[in-house]
Amino acid sequence: GAEPLAVLAPVGRDAELAAGVLAEAGHACVLCASAADLAAALDRGVGAVLLTEEALTGEVASVLAAHVAGQPAWSDLPVVLFTGPGGGGLDAPEVAGRLAALGNVTRVERPLRRSTLLSVAAAALRARARQRAARDVLVRLEESVRQRDEFLAMLGHELRNPLAAIAMAGELLAREGVASRPAGIVRRQARQLARLVDDLLDVSRVTSGRIVLERSPTDLSALVARAVEDLAPTARATHDVEVTFAGGPAELIVCCDGARVEQIVANLVGNGVKYTLPGGHVRVALAREAGQAVLVVQDDGIGIARENLEAIFEPFVQVASAFDRSRTGLGLGLALVQGLVRLHGGEVAAESEGPGRGSRFLVRLPLSDGAAVAVEARPAAVTPRSILVVEDNPDLREAFREMLAVAGHSVRVADDGPAGVQAALSEPPEVAFIDIGLPGFDGYEVARRVRRRLGGRVRLVALTGYGRPEDRARSRDAGFDAHLTKPVTPSSLAQALTGTVH
Repeated sequence: GAEPLAVLAPVGRDAELAAGVLAEAGHACVLCASAADLAAALDRGVGAVLLTEEALTGEVASVLAAHVAGQPAWSDLPVVLFTGPGGGGLDAPEVAGRLAALGNVTRVERPLRRSTLLSVAAAALRARARQRAARDVLVRLEESVRQRDEFLAMLGHELRNPLAAIAMAGELLAREGVASRPAGIVRRQARQLARLVDDLLDVSRVTSGRIVLERSPTDLSALVARAVEDLAPTARATHDVEVTFAGGPAELIVCCDGARVEQIVANLVGNGVKYTLPGGHVRVALAREAGQAVLVVQDDGIGIARENLEAIFEPFVQVASAFDRSRTGLGLGLALVQGLVRLHGGEVAAESEGPGRGSRFLVRLPLSDGAAVAVEARPAAVTPRSILVVEDNPDLREAFREMLAVAGHSVRVADDGPAGVQAALSEPPEVAFIDIGLPGFDGYEVARRVRRRLGGRVRLVALTGYGRPEDRARSRDAGFDAHLTKPVTPSSLAQALTGTVH
């Protein structure tokens, strides 16, 4: 039912009379004789507070103001204040200040009729009931977001396991010199699927505020140059689009998460490539403007209608066009770009002179005064190691074993938790790649047991389809040195072996 009304009227029998009238109409009341009584009633929960002008002492006002200030976002406690004729003494500066702190205040002049009292009380309770209904909607929305995130995490995990095997098989075909068109298709489409899965999960994390940036002062020119160097060959091979970097100013330092900024560049360049016809160009440039670093990604593709320039940053938005639908995606890349840019304290905007006139994206990031941390060089050739792979998926286990063996490593495998521990303890490897979702007992338990017996003699790398911050933290707590999210690329594999990824 409805919450009770708190009534505070210290003069005469006003409180008792008002409570009697309200009770006859079916409204529960709590009579408060002091600020302490009111505080206790507020703690228990009330639908509204009814008080007279005489009751608004400094102590009562402080109790109400503290309660109002501590309300959750959905709450706006109704306060009904009964005044003398003409507003009484409420215009005095001291009293006006007390009222301002109470927020949702309705003034009613005395004397008042019985019908007016009942009408005002009913209106306050209806308003409170609507607030409670809004709270319930918010609770349901929060629960649905939590369930969505859990579903997406599970979906990502289930997709990444078969995707990892396909991606590794494609890499093995390339290493064996298989240059056939089907082999190229396998590699390209596996990379595309991996990126779609990553974008889907990352957009969810950004919108729910669950991405934590690992910032450091970074030379943006060096970082963007490396990203474009990686992206250009694929754009040329798959879409016949030329991607170039015009360079940038020296010492263009931003305090950023380098991996996330590379993701921003990759998504903007990928978007430009996707919407540019064969033979077209995507040009990347950097500039310094008014204390900001400005990243510009410009293409000579299909362009964007002016009315869509803001909508394209919304998740799942696809601007209708006659362009080949086979090149469109989920509509997540630009939403992810905007979320990541804002997390860095920057802004992103799109510009276009219209359909057929190309598009231009500008990312503005605040400059840093710190000295730049060097952008990591590409991993050098890895010295052959003795490696243990603990993985229950037979296709993935075999692909992983073969990829490592082709690189010159000595590889042993195990297919469940107990076998993994036994293999590690019987002949300790230099590096162990351990899947998390193992039968027998999971990879966390494998890591704990191996670490307990071997200490730091072995480098432990978690292999998993889960890549959330909490998943990485759990791996770290279990004793893993590094956390690799499937599918594993040759680059991330080399970094895991050399200790440059954590």
